This record gives sequence, C-alpha cells and structure tokens, in this order.
Amino acid sequence: MRTALITGCSSGYGKATADYFAAHGWNVIATMRRPDPEMFRSSGPGAVRVVRMDVTDADSIDQAIAQGLEAFGQIDVLVNNAGIGLLSPLESTPLATIREVFETNTFGVMRTSQAVIPLMRERGQGTIINVTSSVCFAGMPLVAPYAASKWAIEGFTEALYYELHSVGVRVRLVEPGYGPSTAFTANGMPRMSGLVTAPYEAYAAQLFAQLGAPGVAVTTPEQVAAAIHAAATEESEQLRFPAGPDSEHLANARWHSSDAEFLAGMQAMLRLQRQPAR
Repeated sequence: MRTALITGCSSGYGKATADYFAAHGWNVIATMRRPDPEMFRSSGPGAVRVVRMDVTDADSIDQAIAQGLEAFGQIDVLVNNAGIGLLSPLESTPLATIREVFETNTFGVMRTSQAVIPLMRERGQGTIINVTSSVCFAGMPLVAPYAASKWAIEGFTEALYYELHSVGVRVRLVEPGYGPSTAFTANGMPRMSGLVTAPYEAYAAQLFAQLGAPGVAVTTPEQVAAAIHAAATEESEQLRFPAGPDSEHLANARWHSSDAEFLAGMQAMLRLQRQPAR
C-alpha cells in the first residue's frame, strides 16, 4: 500500500485530499499545526495518521516525517498543500506580512521538499506535488504578494522537475482555482484586516461582488483532491494539472493566447478602468 504525506490537512483542499487518498486505499500522513485525529475516523480503506507539522519549523517537519515513517515505513508521495492567503493592495501591505506569507507558501514548500527528497532519491522513486493557484495563470489584482509566493513555487517546481528526473523522483504542479467553499479566506482575514485602504476600497468592493456573483465558475475541494490524485498516479510526464473549471479556463486562455490578447481579455473581465489623476 502506498503512502502520501499531505501538508495542511486541517481543512479545505488538504482535508479533502487526505480523505480522497484514504478512500482510494492509500496510507496517509495527514499533517497540520493543531492535530485533530477525530477528523479522519471514516476516511476509507486506507489508514490515516494525523501528525503535527508546522512547515515554517524545520524541526517540526523532521519530527513529522519520522512519525510517518514509523507508522508506514516509507513516503511515496509528498503533497505540499499548506498555504496561507493574503488579499490586499501591495501599497498598504507591510513587508513583515509579505514575509509571513512567503515563509509558509514558498519556504515551507522548499523546507519540506528538502527533507523528503533524500528518502525518495535513495529508493529511486517518489513523487512531489506542489499545490499553487490559478493566480499563476492570471495574476489577479489585490493579490500581488500572494501571487508572488505561488509563482515562485511554479519556477521552483519546474526546475525541480528536471533536477530530480535523473534520480527517479517525479515532480508535479496542481493549480486550483477560486474555492469559496473552503475556510482559506476566512483563516486569512486577521492578516488582511485594515489593509484595503481608501484608494482601493471601491475597486475591492467591485471585485468581491464579481467573485460572489451567481454563476461564477469556482473550484471545489473534491476537484482539487481528484487532480492531486491524478498527478500522483498518472504515468505521463505532464507537469501542470489545473484543478477546477475556472482554473482550466484560465490555463487554456493563457496557453493559447498572445500576451496582448490575454491581458485585454483579463482587463475586460475585471472591468479595469484607469482612475483620473488627482
């Protein structure tokens, strides 16, 4: 039976992915900062071991991996899913807040990958799956620092795809779309409080209204879990796996349009209008 270590399993995409893998017969090392073993009592035929892990703490990562190996003997797949959100204009966002986002979304992925790569390299097999975002197809307004933290992982993952090929380790990207049904935004609200300042309030309100409009394509946790499972099990050399209809639409538009065409389409969709000079 194969084993997956999944970070950020307390809710949202991580919880759904742990459930999905267990339902498909995998052993799962489900990590989170505040472990709750009761969350996975009926996940499926696979065994789930809930382990504490803080991806900003190298010792915590090492301890979680050791506990996972003690339980299941090996790690076949690493899913770097843990992440935090930030929705605010760059102008009013403190660099300390941006660093906090990068510590989890970027350096957390690198730390955890560094810890697992030797195990996979020694066995000559394994898969690392990094979960980014559809903002890597279209850098949406008011998420510049968050988008930067995810775009960094896109470049990191593509480089690692080639770097680890010769030692038998596969590397994949899963790029979810907008998931309003998760607690991702709510969990980030304290970090965002007061950051949308007066010059951006009107546009932010317009953007939020667009995102909440009926009929807007969104991504569900189950769609992301299925995409991550596909990335883990498919034998193709595919690097990128968009997850959700909105992400798939943005990916197709980005891949099949010129920059000018894509940017014009995004400006129209976002109803961007230049404000008069003051």
